[in-house]
Amino acid sequence: MTQTLAVRQVTALRSRNATLMDEPTDPSLQSRTDEALIELSRDGREEAFAVLVQRYQNRVFSLVHRVLHIPAETEDMAQDVFVTVYRTLEQFRGDCSFSTWVYRIAVNLCKNRLKYLQRRNFHRAQDIEETSENAIQSPQPMAFANPEQQLLGRELERLLQQELSALEEDFRIVLVLRDLEHLSYEEIADITDLALGTVKSRIHRARSMLKSRMEPYLR
Repeated sequence: MTQTLAVRQVTALRSRNATLMDEPTDPSLQSRTDEALIELSRDGREEAFAVLVQRYQNRVFSLVHRVLHIPAETEDMAQDVFVTVYRTLEQFRGDCSFSTWVYRIAVNLCKNRLKYLQRRNFHRAQDIEETSENAIQSPQPMAFANPEQQLLGRELERLLQQELSALEEDFRIVLVLRDLEHLSYEEIADITDLALGTVKSRIHRARSMLKSRMEPYLR
């Protein structure tokens, strides 16, 4: 990102008649727990919410990017996630972790956006920016011996991202949550509102489908 999502998100919130500070004026806020920051945010300490944005912006951006797989949509959607979090903060009851709640909002917004785009016959581009990090179960950092091997490694990761995006939405989401975001099965069940057994089965099927799609490139 050319500009931090925190700054862009603050701008988005301001345009909706909210006022947040780009940087917290109280350095001690950085060491507060999520729960403490939530309470401060509810009490009107806008800079406390800015800390929450900074704390979770990279994870939200990564999740949205990989679920949508539409570069032009990613940043706006990530901002919308935090706008929704801000507007519904009073609804957070603490029956799950704050991160799980944020992920749930992000997944639901992405699913709604995908449905909207599908109704408009929008086709996601398969050729996206190369993302050489965080590829699903990629061999440990692609430390190849020479430039040619490094190029092959980057191309393999690009193809992996391409084939991941081709999976059906329900399978792509659980695979991203498990193998890219490294969430537990229980967390994924909570985020997706699926039974634990369904989550495990769906992840197993998704891995199998992705493996099959990758096989032609690995011969």
